[in-house]
Amino acid sequence: MSETKTTDATTILEGRTSLGIEFGSTRIKACLVRSDDPNVVLAVGGHEWENRFEDRVWTYALEDVWSGVQAAYAELAADAERRHGARPESIGAIGVSAMMHGYLAFDAEGELLVPFRTWRNTSTGPAAAELSERFGFNIPLRWSIAHLYQAVLDDEAHVGDIRSFTTLAGYVHRRLTGHDVLGVGDASGMFPIDSATGDYDARLIGVFDELVASRAPGLRIADLLPEVLPAGREAGRLTAEGAELLDPSGVLQPGSPLCPPEGDAGTGMVATNAVLPRTGNVSAGTSIFAMVVLERPLASAHHELDLVTTPAGDPVAMVHCNNGASELAAWAGVFGRFAEATGARLSSDAVFEGLFREALEGEADAGGLIAYNHLAGEPIAGLVEGRPMVLRTPDSRLTLANLMRAQIYGVYGTLALGMRVLADEGVELDRMYAHGGIFRTAGVAQRFLAGALEAPVAVGATASEGGAWGMAVLASYLSAPEGVDLGTYLEQHVFGDVAFETVRPDPADVAGFTAYLDRYRAGLAAEAAAVDAL
Repeated sequence: MSETKTTDATTILEGRTSLGIEFGSTRIKACLVRSDDPNVVLAVGGHEWENRFEDRVWTYALEDVWSGVQAAYAELAADAERRHGARPESIGAIGVSAMMHGYLAFDAEGELLVPFRTWRNTSTGPAAAELSERFGFNIPLRWSIAHLYQAVLDDEAHVGDIRSFTTLAGYVHRRLTGHDVLGVGDASGMFPIDSATGDYDARLIGVFDELVASRAPGLRIADLLPEVLPAGREAGRLTAEGAELLDPSGVLQPGSPLCPPEGDAGTGMVATNAVLPRTGNVSAGTSIFAMVVLERPLASAHHELDLVTTPAGDPVAMVHCNNGASELAAWAGVFGRFAEATGARLSSDAVFEGLFREALEGEADAGGLIAYNHLAGEPIAGLVEGRPMVLRTPDSRLTLANLMRAQIYGVYGTLALGMRVLADEGVELDRMYAHGGIFRTAGVAQRFLAGALEAPVAVGATASEGGAWGMAVLASYLSAPEGVDLGTYLEQHVFGDVAFETVRPDPADVAGFTAYLDRYRAGLAAEAAAVDAL
């Protein structure tokens, strides 16, 4: 056995490790790293899962949460044994992350009152509009408080029985530790945070309680929300029940400290070293969103922008789009099947590689083609439901290269609408970091994003690992020296020797995407008509 393998085996057996778990929209990932050097990934595991559209609600079954995380952890443990000859028995620190927002409401016995309503649901329009007006603060449709208030407005029977509500990460963390807490970044997608206190905005707590006083007597929002904790604070320890939930084999022992659970936006910022002002990141998956750390407050509220925080509590403007790369993946599946039908059996990676390389040959404005990726509703674009479409005029140039460039541009279309609002506010960026599977083909999606944002875009070696690794880093931060802030920890202990490939915007791509976006904006009327007609 090599010295490195021996050292890694000892590290695993002695529990000098950090485990990050992230519940993404299509995949649950687990990532085990060395606590003293989170860049050393010791083992990974994953499990595919899918949301369901039941009774016109996007949801996940809670039994799928646990069967999925158990499968991901089992794969990680097997990977550790295969690579290092050691299976984790204890873990130095654990962190849980998941899709932000949504609505998980529980009664006094901890029983779920209604099926989990995910961030993808857009049925909270009246609540979000009224809260935004009364708060003077944009409350998006997917925020947890919008879901709760919509339930109040609709006189849903379960409201009187609610004793707590939380996000998916908060739910999993509570089952693992017994503690009802959230990291400040995830909490900022439930209810507005006051950056001066690092806690929920006390004034808005009062406004909300007044709003519901007549409809839901006795409901006090402060009694229902999880406790807020910043990164670096211990948020409970793995109980015996929690250890069995992760690892039914009984090998994993209880006692590991857990860091505050975070949302996928927070882990994206950490995974890309984008927690300081004038930096930001783009995370692309089933959804796509940009996080920009602010130097100063925005001049006014905008429906295109969420105001959330970093895991350390610093203010962030978020442009969140419900629809990301799923439609692009569907087109890749069509072309992959075509290749198979002709006798050429290609891997998924090879299909994407070929199509992305072809997109580089497309015209800068995609030849007049427009691709809408809206599988679900998209508030920024004014759509209550989604209707994926490809539109073109008779004088457009339909080629494979232009089609694929339009599809990649389409992933960024709604995002770019929101980022234009930030630019109009005078927000400046030194660099945007990007992560997600779409960036695995080097030099394509990254280059087009730089053109769309008119800013340098950097992609690091962890780009496809994403949030599970970022959560492992936050777990490792529990053992940082006292007084070391999160930004300094990332700079000195995580990213000091990490190489980022940075692409600066090509003027031709900027001009081409601008022309594409003008057509994209104009064509949204056709999208809205399709929602009404089909």
